[in-house]
Amino acid sequence: ASSFPSLTLWDEEDFQGRRCRLLSDCANASERGALRRVRSVKVENSAWVAYEYPDFQGQQFILEKGDYPCCGAWSGSSGHHSNQLLSFRPVLCANHRDSCVTLFEGENFQGCKFELSDDYPSLPSMGWASKDVGSLKVNSGAWVAYQYPGYRGYQYVLEQDRHSGEFHTYSEFSTQAHTRQLQSIRRVQH
Repeated sequence: ASSFPSLTLWDEEDFQGRRCRLLSDCANASERGALRRVRSVKVENSAWVAYEYPDFQGQQFILEKGDYPCCGAWSGSSGHHSNQLLSFRPVLCANHRDSCVTLFEGENFQGCKFELSDDYPSLPSMGWASKDVGSLKVNSGAWVAYQYPGYRGYQYVLEQDRHSGEFHTYSEFSTQAHTRQLQSIRRVQH
């Protein structure tokens, strides 16, 4: 099996209609392969971040290897549903062996901190006293953080190879970071 990132997009649900294959970043799927919209996705290799708008803007959705026949498949129990995706990029450095992230209560790496190297479906039940994360450092690997326990709510894909792994404020988590509230986090499945 090849280790190169690869996914296929369709403009209709259930892998119907026109399709387009991506092997690298795509800032606007509507300009590639004559797709007006993306309604289903098959991830053949690697993990990807999908965005609801062109130019990597809007809410993020993690797409790991597998089939996404409709918008419910990528939105899941997210606090935000998007019936289309328009830009895509491979996740950098998704490597479980050495994954490590440090959460900080305050902005600019201040206040209480919590170092993680495993998946946490509920940060509060694991000892994180606050519902909020003001900043974080991805020391290695790639992570997806969620607004609520149980991997629900807004998704934020956080990579060591972006921003040098340093996210000084919650607004750096995503172009659509609405809240400092992070209550679950897991390693990205490559």
